[in-house]
Amino acid sequence: MSGNGLISSIRSMIHADERLRSNTQSPFEQLRPQMNDVLGDGGILKEVVQLGEGPPVPQNASVLIHYSGFLEYSDRPFETTTGFKYPRMMKLGRDVTLAGLELGLLTMKKGEFSRFLFQPQYAYGEMGCPPFIPSSAVVLYEVQILDYLDSGQVDDFIEMSPEEQNTAPLSTLLEVVNTQRSFGNRCFNQSRYDNAKDRYKQALMLLGNRETQSDAEKEKIKIALLPLYLNLSLTELRLDSPHKALKYSNKALEIDSANTKALFRCGQMLQRQLGQTERHVLQDV
Repeated sequence: MSGNGLISSIRSMIHADERLRSNTQSPFEQLRPQMNDVLGDGGILKEVVQLGEGPPVPQNASVLIHYSGFLEYSDRPFETTTGFKYPRMMKLGRDVTLAGLELGLLTMKKGEFSRFLFQPQYAYGEMGCPPFIPSSAVVLYEVQILDYLDSGQVDDFIEMSPEEQNTAPLSTLLEVVNTQRSFGNRCFNQSRYDNAKDRYKQALMLLGNRETQSDAEKEKIKIALLPLYLNLSLTELRLDSPHKALKYSNKALEIDSANTKALFRCGQMLQRQLGQTERHVLQDV
């Protein structure tokens, strides 16, 4: 996401305002007519710059976003995430502390880029946030939803008793497992291998606790287990635990004996173990 377009437009508004301050609208006043009133009270105004896809962000989701906050008459953000290669995943209701931003995110879709004007009651209030935010400040945020995961569904499922989890629809369990695996994949891609391992193992535990009643259900459980075993195998390899990696590859092969990823990783780990054995032999000579 780039703020260059917004910064340029704000600059031009500022320069125009400096020339015609006595008889022109302020930059934020010029933005308002092209924005929609989210709540109907004028407190949160929104302009969609780039449409997103799919359903809007659900309650209690975990969102991956880029955002920048601006004060009026300033072309530099007072806070921004655009400098981070991997912005952290933020959970609604916990990590997003600005009321207007959380409410605005719930109106957005994956891939969407929007701008919001927040009145003080939805931003930093009468007190502001000295020394960066003055009292009773209206602020502008530009926000892009990179991705989101329905972690609220995961939280609700994990809070269930084992009996409730076991009687929940299999489709719900599989959705929760898929979300956990997606969390793990994101951690893995950021080289946070221990966090990835925890997510994968929690998904395994949820599947392992399921008391299956039919062959069709057992087959669906196996299909869900296979990518988890493969991901855990690679994660353990990254954590320099070849024995554990081999264990998970073998579990994957029990489900699919011809799985190329599992066979390849078994070869990788056997080669690594052979190399370690040769080094020990050389050291003993």
